[in-house]
Amino acid sequence: MTKPPEKSKPVRKLRCAVYTRKSSEEGLEQEFNSLHAQREACEAYIASQRSEGWVLVRDQYDDGGISGGTLERPGLKRLLEDIEDGLVDVVVVYKIDRLSRSLADFAKLVEVFDRNGVTFVSVTQSFNTTTSMGRLTLNILLSFAQFEREVTAERIRDKVAASRKKGMWMGGVPPYGYRVENRKLVIDDERATHVRWIFARFLEIGSATELAREVGARGIRTPRGNRIDKKYLYRMISNRAYLGESVHKGNSYPGEHDAIIDRETWDKVHAILQESPRKRAARTRADTPALLKGLLFGPDGAAFSHTHTRKGGKLYRYYVSQTVLKHGAGSCPVGRVPAGEIEAAVIDQLRAVFRQPEIVAGTWKAAKVQDDDITEADARTALQQLDPLWDELFPAEQARIVALLVERIDIGTDGLNVRLRVDGLGSLAREMMAGGIGEAA
Repeated sequence: MTKPPEKSKPVRKLRCAVYTRKSSEEGLEQEFNSLHAQREACEAYIASQRSEGWVLVRDQYDDGGISGGTLERPGLKRLLEDIEDGLVDVVVVYKIDRLSRSLADFAKLVEVFDRNGVTFVSVTQSFNTTTSMGRLTLNILLSFAQFEREVTAERIRDKVAASRKKGMWMGGVPPYGYRVENRKLVIDDERATHVRWIFARFLEIGSATELAREVGARGIRTPRGNRIDKKYLYRMISNRAYLGESVHKGNSYPGEHDAIIDRETWDKVHAILQESPRKRAARTRADTPALLKGLLFGPDGAAFSHTHTRKGGKLYRYYVSQTVLKHGAGSCPVGRVPAGEIEAAVIDQLRAVFRQPEIVAGTWKAAKVQDDDITEADARTALQQLDPLWDELFPAEQARIVALLVERIDIGTDGLNVRLRVDGLGSLAREMMAGGIGEAA
């Protein structure tokens, strides 16, 4: 009796997902690029295994322009999510390093594959991860891939260092005042004018805080349109690129680009930076515009002008009545007063005013107009902070604050009468709470 033919066992279908990756974006715009070539080879391999039940998953998992040294890749993340959802049985790649160049990262991926019963296959390096020999081969290949990546990184670092020493521009955000053309720094004339003005102005006032305000008032902003603050200015005036130099790991080399700032200006600016803010304030105090300019008036209502003279190398400053200047000495009962004495007297009055409860209350009410969250305690703390900080401020900043707070000062034979701006006190309190005042430079 003839035996009936045995029925062939049904072949289990294995859903195969193709993963492709390319490190750089170069060539991705082409109609047929590296990702397409990888996919074509993988799909051909899957087709050759049709008798084993391999079928292609039509979803595409591609990462173009992303390094294999990270797992933060959109295509890879979607692949792992589908594996966790049980939609993939085999992961097919053209080469192992397309999936990962890091042995530690690949170990994490293999753990995900094993947990979900997924096999990993490389088209050009024939093995799979379901066998111990496949795992051993895989780890050896990945070790060499990681070694090659580290050696390549070292070569790149060495090349960058050598190029920097030759003064070449090696990429990144160009310094303000320059633009990049043909991989070289080229002076941007308009912004270079701003850079020269910033260096020159810092020489005059010695205060980055005050300079930042003047920069803002001129409407000068970063290339991205952001506000230029004190920290940005310090980075600018410390950037040796403006001398035409290239810096690598703290060492300077002659650059290929032209300088914006001459050596003499650079040295003068950095001589100022060597001093402490307190010394810089003291050094520039005598050259600062008069603290009470436009605010001081005599008993006859005439304004006082600031003047100075030098004797024996020492500077003497005065406020003189316009009446005296026009009609001579004796035409006004208070015709001439020492600038230092009258300014100190006004500052002493202001300091006393900051402690008065009614002034604190008025300041709080004025500040609340702009910010309803400000409390009376906030206003009191802000005004109290100004007293110990006053001597640390640059003279230009002191003059600005006096002009903000004082409406008029009347001087007579019996003393001073200081008329305050309550709204100015409110503005000052808001600045103090926002941190806009308090640093000498």
